[in-house]
Order: sequence, then structure tokens, then C-alpha cells
Amino acid sequence: MLARAISTATLGVDAYQVEVEADIQQQLPSFVTVGLPEGAVRESKERVTAAIKNSDFVFPAKRVTINLAPADIRKEGSAFDLPIAVGILAATGQILRDRVDEFALLGELSLDGNLRPIPGVLPMAMSLDSDTGIRGIIVPQKNAREAAIAGTVPVYPVSSLQETVHFLEDESTLEPYRVDVRSVFNQARQYTVDFADVKGQESAKRALEIAAAGGHNIIMVGPPGSGKTMLARRVPTILPDLSLEEALETTKIHSVAGRLADESALVATRPFRSPHHSISYAGLIGGGTVPKPGEVSLAHHGVLFLDELPEFKKDILEMLRQPMEDNQVTISRATMTLTYPAGFMLVAALNPCPCGYHGDPNHDCNCTAGEIQRYMSRISGPLMDRIDIHIPVPTVKFEELSSETAGEKSEVIRIRVNQARQVQMERFAEEPEIFCNAHMDSRKTRLYCKIDQRSQSLLATAINQQGLSARAYDRILKVSRTIADLSGCEQIEMGHIAEAIHYRTLDRRLWL
Repeated sequence: MLARAISTATLGVDAYQVEVEADIQQQLPSFVTVGLPEGAVRESKERVTAAIKNSDFVFPAKRVTINLAPADIRKEGSAFDLPIAVGILAATGQILRDRVDEFALLGELSLDGNLRPIPGVLPMAMSLDSDTGIRGIIVPQKNAREAAIAGTVPVYPVSSLQETVHFLEDESTLEPYRVDVRSVFNQARQYTVDFADVKGQESAKRALEIAAAGGHNIIMVGPPGSGKTMLARRVPTILPDLSLEEALETTKIHSVAGRLADESALVATRPFRSPHHSISYAGLIGGGTVPKPGEVSLAHHGVLFLDELPEFKKDILEMLRQPMEDNQVTISRATMTLTYPAGFMLVAALNPCPCGYHGDPNHDCNCTAGEIQRYMSRISGPLMDRIDIHIPVPTVKFEELSSETAGEKSEVIRIRVNQARQVQMERFAEEPEIFCNAHMDSRKTRLYCKIDQRSQSLLATAINQQGLSARAYDRILKVSRTIADLSGCEQIEMGHIAEAIHYRTLDRRLWL
């Protein structure tokens, strides 16, 4: 007997439909899965066998062949447990076959027949369409909210194999799970931190506001305890409001990576990712036998914070150069090539020397010039060129720490940032690949960042004295364009250029 069930699988951040064919033959008992199954899929035979028996169904003492079509794409994960079990029950006549393929089935089976949640449900649900004949999707209860966010086909949450079979026999046993996507989105748009908590550091706050307004990468240099991490964690709170479309795109990435919190169905705030400096290449960029997204993709539409930047392996840092330019990362394997979005804002922090106290008036630094030079040289010139803003973060004075005056709230700063981004959206309305000033290439920079003769002379002097590269020249122009946007000026003025040059601290080698 032959039966067919429908499931889906992820490929990158997208998903495709999979036909699970179950064939039962009167031969010696065996269980074979074909269709390029990976480890978790091959192991499903043990889970499925036990789940069927412990759910009071009969597992056939015959040859069971499971085919996962299309057979030329590798399948991984435990989401095929439920469709395989249902396919076997349909092929053995324990449930009717004519309705099994009307619903997409997803879920990992425990040995007692209960269902466990799986990653990647949102892109799987988004890939379904009623035009293909699919009337709904059956998912574990803990995945119901996430699947309903897609809004493509009705979602039916189940807790066990038995409940799935009862629903396929009688649809009246379950009601579709519904969710108001806009309401969920609005309720989840809450941050737990605020810039009002930060005492002092007004120059750093100003630099971070400019970085947020133009989507610029930024690096902060200062001694331990000066507030670099505290400032970085609050950067997402001043970034432009996340749109629902951006939230869905970000949620897809987190869903595929299995990083969605149990109680969360939608990433409604800008992500903030802060990997440890011991992270591997695959952890940062993405990878694996079937490549999974790394931290650069999990930070899409948000912030990637690299604390203690020189402590990261140099070859790992060099891998950031391509995603920072292209806003995506491509991972190639022998059997597939996947592209993940990686449109993040890089915020980095480092100490000015190995001991951390070079230039700090409150602590002595015993580092030699050579030690400081070697420490800073762990960050290559090409990577530093891709960071638009360099800002010193000195130790906060006691008077500022003890002040009862609250700082400016993130909400107030975000209003100014949103206004500047609106100006940029209007400017780049005819440029589909550009969303903010930081995304301009050299040609667009010269088109939209015209400056007068006095500003040109100031910039030429700075370039010649500091020996800046052509990329640094473009970065200064783009930062000055953002400063002008925040000021409400159509033309870039000399003061905007001067402030942008000021944000190239590390080019001036001030740590020596």
C-alpha cells in the first residue's frame, strides 16, 4: 500500500514543499528512508516506530519505505516525524488516505507519541498557499502562534499523534488558531533599556545618534568601566522603528536558526547580538553541513556588537568585510549554495591598550608603544576603513555619575533619527538598493554628497595630514551627509565636514 503526506522544509531562510511517500510491502521487516536524509531524519524511524506503538496504533511488521521528494535536496531536522508517522498509518489503512495530503504536517514526535516544537515554522508556513490545494497546516501547539503569524493557511495546533489522527478523521475536533499580527507586533515593541540610564558621555551619545540616523558602523575606544557596553546595548532603542515587513524577515532568520524564544512568535524590536570573542567562523558568518545562519544574519536589521574587538581572531574579523559591504553572506557547500541576509549595523568596542588604561588620568598605564601598536594592529586597515565613526569614550567623572538629572530618553532621540531616515528615504526613492546614507556606493556618494570649495579644502587637508584611504574619504562624506540630515540642512556645510573628520579618531593614531 502507498500513501502520501505533505510537509515542508527550509532551504536558507525560505522553504519548499516536501512530499512524504510511505510504501508498505509484504517483505521482511525493515524501515528505509530515502531522499537524501540527514542524521535527524534517518533517526526518525526509531521515534516514529515507538510513537506509533505507544499511541495505540499498529506498526506494520513489513518493509516500510519512506521517500522524501524532491529527492535531490538534502533534508534535515525532526519536522518530518509527524508526516512520516501519518503516512505509515494511512498506508496501512488505519486512517483514511484521501484527506491526509490536504494538510501540511510538521512536528517532532517523542517516544510516547506527543509532539515537540521545531525550528523554522514561520518560513515553512509562509511557503504554503491555498492555491496548491493545501487546506491548512498541522503543527505542535508551541509552534501555533508562530505559524499563525504567516497568515497564509489555517493553522491547527495538536499535542500528539493521536490528536492529529482524530482531527484528520473529524475536522470539527479542532478550531484554527488565529492571531492578530498587528496587535502582537505592537505589544512586543518594548525595550527594557533606555539611553536615559546613561550618565555623561554626551559626545558618545551624539556619535551613536549619527550612526543610527545614517546606518553607519561605529567603534568606541575607552578604558574598562567607561560605559562602552552600556551604550552599545541601548543602540537598538534609537534605531528607526522596525516595520512589520522587517520584523517578519528578521523572525524568519531567527526561526530557521532555532533562536525564537518559546513565548515569542515575532521579533518586533531591533535585534542585538553580542557574540563572545572565542566565536568560530561558522558561528559568526554561518555554516554547517546544511548551512545555518550565523551572528551576522541574526543581527539583520539590528546591531552586531563586538566587544573587545582585538581579542577576536584576526581571520574571523576579516570575514566581516564582505557582509559589511554587501549586506548579505553567501555560504557554499558541495551540494548547495545559500545566501542569508546580513544587513546589520556594526558597533565595536575596544580598550586603548592591552591593560586598558592608556590616556586615563585616573590609572597608570605600563604598556610600551610597541605593545600598544601590536595590540591595535590586530584590527586590519581594510576592516577599520569600513567603520565610519571612531569615538573615544573616556571615564565618566564623579559629578556626572552622581547627578540626579536624567539623560535624554531613547524615544526622544529616536524621533530625530526617524526624521533623518525619512529624509534619506525620500532622497533615495529612485534607488531600490539604498535605504540609508551608509549604503551609498562611491558614485552615489559623489552625487548626493556635494560640498563647496571651503569644505573641499578642509577635507583635502585632513586627508593629506592623516593619510586616509579613498574609502575613508567616502565615509567622511557619508557621515557629513547624515549630520546635515539631522540638522535639517539640504547642503553639507563646513561644520558638518569638520564633525565627520573628528569621528576618524583611530586614523589619527591618538593612542601613541
